Amino acid sequence: MADHEAVILSDAAEHCEVFLVDPERVARVREVLVGAREVALLAETFRALGDATRVKILDALSHGELCVCDLATLVGRSQSAISHQLRVLRTLRLVRARRDGRMVFYALDDDHIIGLFREGLRHVEETVIR
Repeated sequence: MADHEAVILSDAAEHCEVFLVDPERVARVREVLVGAREVALLAETFRALGDATRVKILDALSHGELCVCDLATLVGRSQSAISHQLRVLRTLRLVRARRDGRMVFYALDDDHIIGLFREGLRHVEETVIR
């Protein structure tokens, strides 16, 4: 079966019929698991991506730097609502701000954010096609 094919399991097939732990496999995987701090930060990042307005903001910023006014117009929300969402995204270091006189421009923090966004979008698009 190809990696991208979905496997549909019945409720009965979602868990083992017996509880049998493979200690070697568990030990091998335990050595490479993400640390607790990283797990918490990653979960917080994905929670931030769980909001449609923030996803729209990231989508817009994936095309270049924009000010709050531009983002409010593109996303169809008030400047206040956009500013609130940008604070959340800044706290998580998903976006960064740059002041130019009386204007504040926002951009994605780095290429990792663009990659994360594009991979998530690619996953969604593949799911929709099926």
